[in-house]
Amino acid sequence: MARIAGIDLPKNKRGEIGLTYIYGIGRSTAQKILTEASVSWDKKVQDWNDEDLNAIRTIIGEMKIEGALRSEVQMNIKRLMDIGCYRGIRHRIGLPVRGQTTKNNARTRKGRKKVVANKKKATK
Repeated sequence: MARIAGIDLPKNKRGEIGLTYIYGIGRSTAQKILTEASVSWDKKVQDWNDEDLNAIRTIIGEMKIEGALRSEVQMNIKRLMDIGCYRGIRHRIGLPVRGQTTKNNARTRKGRKKVVANKKKATK
């Protein structure tokens, strides 16, 4: 079982894919890490030996990942909300931040539809 940065990597995945289970590491970063550690991308996580793991751990130890990265992202969002810029206001009220339309879509940010009751018609 390979455990890096407090995350258990899946044993049966290729190294390139297994490293993406760590927050802050995508495919291209995983490829760079494995190249720098001189480990094959196609080698499965269960086939890594102790030398490979230690080389990967030292490279990842220099990066900002997991908790530190999550807190930095949250602080950036909080800063935007505190200064009251357009993006901060959109974050605050839970609407799309990057210019998407909200007339028909944006259900991911807005949540489930809210039913609005019809107005009663006046009787004659």
